[in-house]
Order: sequence, then C-alpha cells, then structure tokens
Amino acid sequence: MIAPQQVEVGKPITFSGYAEDFGKQIVSVQFSLDNGENWTTYDVSDSACELSVQWTFTYTPETPGSYCLLVRSINSDGRASPEADLAEFTAS
Repeated sequence: MIAPQQVEVGKPITFSGYAEDFGKQIVSVQFSLDNGENWTTYDVSDSACELSVQWTFTYTPETPGSYCLLVRSINSDGRASPEADLAEFTAS
C-alpha cells in the first residue's frame, strides 16, 4: 500500500514503485482508477526476468473526491499479481 495523499484538483500527481515476480519476467504493469473494472496497460516486455521493473503513473484529478489507484503486474505466463497494490488519494 502506498501512503494516502491529499492533492489539488487539476494538478497532476505522480505515483511510482516497482514490480517483481521472483524469476518470472514482468511483461506489463497495469493501472486502474475504477476498482479494477478497466485497466490501463504499459508494456515492459523488454525487462529482464531477474530484475524488478520500476514504474511511474501520473494522473490529474478533474473533480474533488476520494480516489483509489490499483496497480498490478502481469508476468510472462500471463498471470496477474495475486493482489494489486493500492494508493488512495483525495482531491480538493
């Protein structure tokens, strides 16, 4: 879990982290702002299987409210992380 943050409407917020699958290559990192209904996928298939993959995601909230960003990785077998990382933030 990423520490909750307070942000301003109309101003971008950037999250960062890393993904690893202990011997399996990470081929993509996915992000969702609608509780996993839809995922935005970023291809990282040029990563090495013995290394972690660094990621960043920038989002600009357009309306006030509470938000929840889910982050998961997909490995070379097509399997998603068993549990998505969570970043909560409030825009005002």
